Amino acid sequence: MTNTILIKNSTILNPNVNDCERYIASVLIKDDLIAEIGDNISEDNVDKVIDGEGKILMPGLINTHTHLSMTLFRGFADDYSLDTWLNDYIFPIEAHLNEYFCYIGALLGAVELIKSGTTTFSDMYFFMEDVAKAVDEAGIRGVLSYGMIDFGIEEKRNEEITKFLELYKNCNDAADGRIKVFLGPHSPYIASKELLVKCKELADELNTGIHIHVGETQKEVEDVLEQTGKRPFEYLDDIGLLGPNVVAAHAVWLSEEEINIIMDKDVKISHNPCSNMKLASGVSPVADMLNHDICVSIGTDGASSNNNLDLIEEMKTASLLQKVSTLDPRALSSEETLAMATINGARALGLEDEIGSIEVGKKADLILVDTDAANMTPDSTCISSNIVYAANGSNVDTTICNGKILMENRKLTTLDEESIFKKAREAIVDLKALKEQSE
Repeated sequence: MTNTILIKNSTILNPNVNDCERYIASVLIKDDLIAEIGDNISEDNVDKVIDGEGKILMPGLINTHTHLSMTLFRGFADDYSLDTWLNDYIFPIEAHLNEYFCYIGALLGAVELIKSGTTTFSDMYFFMEDVAKAVDEAGIRGVLSYGMIDFGIEEKRNEEITKFLELYKNCNDAADGRIKVFLGPHSPYIASKELLVKCKELADELNTGIHIHVGETQKEVEDVLEQTGKRPFEYLDDIGLLGPNVVAAHAVWLSEEEINIIMDKDVKISHNPCSNMKLASGVSPVADMLNHDICVSIGTDGASSNNNLDLIEEMKTASLLQKVSTLDPRALSSEETLAMATINGARALGLEDEIGSIEVGKKADLILVDTDAANMTPDSTCISSNIVYAANGSNVDTTICNGKILMENRKLTTLDEESIFKKAREAIVDLKALKEQSE
């Protein structure tokens, strides 16, 4: 039996399409797909009608780099450099993670994603089958990568590969096709050459992607230079890892040669401005990369280094950071930024034929943003301007993923947020207690 939803008379905002025009229309959803876009779609035999008047209808946002279960570490280790943050705080407490902690953390993250308009996220972390369980329950779309770290130890490397293969077997195309599985070698400085090469082989064999941190800090560049004699992207290119199926998170410290490598190999970049600023990592040359026709998307990173998952806030930060760093107010316009959070995100994840824009035949991953709010009044001449520069996640009224309503009128339909908040608060107390007992 076909399930139908009609969204009536909303202002439609598509990335780089009609950004500065008032395009008011209705959208008909049949099951998981956008079936029709037009002015006079009949309400006859429609199961659900949503009045979109006074609201902006846009593609669901796509967060291309996060660590969802790290919501449990929100505020846990603020105001440190990446190296100190990781080695002195995050790695020690992560040693005590288990399936339950990662499941609850992922559910908490899913609540935040849904309520701020993100319908798809790309995750790299641990106990990913339990994260997949949370994704299934929440109704969102997830590209999941098990974070692979071997420190050059063969036994550890074999364990990491086995865990990836189990995740791929059990979860790829799960949750009605909403879950995809990528390989997740952590970075070129704590994943060995042998592991990286094996990841490339498996990605090609399974026709899947690779999600990796690259060029996040000056120290990383120095460490990789010392270990390999090459800068991070030069090294990864030299060993054959790079290609159009690679999503490189951060890409802050880049040489001109590395930018050319990224362009030539069609590597996709996930820009994480808030995390990069908070950890004092630096400013990624996003405007320069876009000028080289590189596909740059947006990620929040984890809630421990951001400290939220609001991609609308992330868009504003991304745009303003490029303007102030280049001293060019035209750098990274609202239209370009919106594209980074939607269609560029879809391209980065290999999903551009399914999501990222409002088109007939694409998946019904859509959000409605309410303009009846002080920060959204008056209407901007350019629709994307109010979304990027004025809005935040609390302006999202309705979130739909795969044709299913996950939130309507700010009320979640798939998750019990109060119960999740309670369990998450208990979980971090228990996790800290385990860490203290081991010291």
